Amino acid sequence: MTTENEVVEQIKNGNKGAFESVFKLHYSHLCSYANKFVLDIDAAEEIIQELFFQLWQKKAELDITTSFKSYLFRAAHNSSLNYIKHKNVQLKYKEQTLAEQQDISYEQTGSSEIKELQEKIRQAIDKLPEERRKVFVMNRYDQLSYKEVAEKLNISVKTVENQIGKALKFLREELKDYLPLILFFYFELFYKIFKN
Repeated sequence: MTTENEVVEQIKNGNKGAFESVFKLHYSHLCSYANKFVLDIDAAEEIIQELFFQLWQKKAELDITTSFKSYLFRAAHNSSLNYIKHKNVQLKYKEQTLAEQQDISYEQTGSSEIKELQEKIRQAIDKLPEERRKVFVMNRYDQLSYKEVAEKLNISVKTVENQIGKALKFLREELKDYLPLILFFYFELFYKIFKN
């Protein structure tokens, strides 16, 4: 009976019969094993086919210190993980490309709407009483806290809260007809203006 070591030596010496026997003996089991990782039987079969192809291509370099079966399953394990990593890289690339395409489309098709919306928001804010407008801009655009606004304007935090509340109520009403555009084109500013 031929031992595993003898089979390895035969393959290293280019014995196709020995190689084919190993392929037939382990192929289906290795495919099932790889499929547990990649969850795609077609991909699993491609992985194992490539594994055996590389095994034959580099047969002269074979250096197996464990059992041949353990070697094959370890190789299948590593190949499956590499496949998953590769797919993840592809997915991230596709997502990035899609995002870039959407940005380009956004810039090309939405620029006029954005300009119109920015102007409407600016006009609405300009309609606020001067003190209220100042409080609103410092809080929502300059990102200052109520306390910081109060200190800079030498007013109470309660006054800042009241002014912001009145400003938001006015802007919600003033910009209600533009809400779909705000949601679609200007979400960040929508959040700043309309968040509770």
